[in-house]
Amino acid sequence: MAAELVEAKNMVMSFRVSDLQMLLGFVGRSKSGLKHELVTRALQLVQFDCSPEVFKKIKELYETRYAKKSSESGQPQQHRPPEALSIHSSYDRGSTVARTSLSTPNIDYPALYGKYLNGLGRLPPKVVKPEVRLVKLPFYTTLDELLKPTELVPQNSEKLQESPCIFALTPRQVELIRNSRELQAGVKSVQVVLRICYTDTSSPQEDQYPPNIAVKVNHSYCSVPGYYPSNKPGVEPKRPCRPINLTHLMYLSAATNRITVTWGNYGKSYSVGLYLVRQMTSAELLQRLKTIGVKHPELCKALVKEKLRLDPDSEIATTGVRVSLICPLVKMRLSVPCRAETCAHLQCFDAVFYLQMNEKKPTWMCPVCDKPAPYDQLIIDGIKLLYKLPDKTGCLRHAFFSHSFVKGLILQDAEGAQYLTSSSQHIISLGQMILSANH
Repeated sequence: MAAELVEAKNMVMSFRVSDLQMLLGFVGRSKSGLKHELVTRALQLVQFDCSPEVFKKIKELYETRYAKKSSESGQPQQHRPPEALSIHSSYDRGSTVARTSLSTPNIDYPALYGKYLNGLGRLPPKVVKPEVRLVKLPFYTTLDELLKPTELVPQNSEKLQESPCIFALTPRQVELIRNSRELQAGVKSVQVVLRICYTDTSSPQEDQYPPNIAVKVNHSYCSVPGYYPSNKPGVEPKRPCRPINLTHLMYLSAATNRITVTWGNYGKSYSVGLYLVRQMTSAELLQRLKTIGVKHPELCKALVKEKLRLDPDSEIATTGVRVSLICPLVKMRLSVPCRAETCAHLQCFDAVFYLQMNEKKPTWMCPVCDKPAPYDQLIIDGIKLLYKLPDKTGCLRHAFFSHSFVKGLILQDAEGAQYLTSSSQHIISLGQMILSANH
């Protein structure tokens, strides 16, 4: 059955408008519209309702067309192999430029055409190969996958290559984009983005641009992030590789969009994918973190006790742990104390500034230990120190978690004066400090 579906799709893809209209009229479906709309309906028919009668009609139209064509040319009838079909065959017919493709020649083009025009699923490939996967980006929520990561294949020995791709948005996708809010002037929160990475199936890949990259959407070139200037002598400037927003250059209708990726062929293999995403802001990620990422105060207390636990095999006893209440990022008081679950230290940084900095330049590295601190591993410390000190005393800079932790906390201000707070949240000493264990 799968072989018959492939054969039927191949034949439908070669039909002219008159053939498509005859097929759709045969099953009582609408015959009006542009060619790509008729192809879409015909492929839907093949995918979901390909009865023996429909398959027979498709074969009859196909054989009639090629029998007529061969009789006019005086040559015997020959069926075109599936590999000769191209998703670009109905576009730019007058062009003499050689076609290039994102994928290898043995890709099932009819299945690709159906997938990217109307959401039809691909048929199972003949040879199952590991797929390239891209890392999840915290600031982008994927709504739809428009094109799976597909390898950029050089078509000749030239260093500069071009790889085109065509697709159309569904009415639902167009509506999502149009109804989304604006993040800034002309930039919608729901976007169609292009992501590029190395062709490596061993692990999820980070975005990585090939040399000499240029992206053309329909008839206009899309801006690609430039290089960061380097202040260090002898260090090459780095380019931030992130999703490329194509939305503002696309047709937000049923019309087909054409994307051409120009890239430098210097030995490394790259893959590209197209996604419909919703771009998030740092404020939205902070709110989500406050909802699901707050660590219970008791767990935080247990971690402190673990740090202060006496080790009978060690000659050195830990009597206290010093933790700064100043964010190492901006040298200001912590408002939302945060750290990664994988970090071994108690020191926190401010989640507000950490998310804002990664929104502009994503590195996701802990500012305390300089180890990876991705968003999905961030936690908000359940013990918050909310304090109000007299102006003369200055701001509170450090907290000492000592063996008296079972009774309270010893806090030290900028002048070195220490204050003891009880575990019942009552202030014992001078200063208007409040120990709060709520969220």
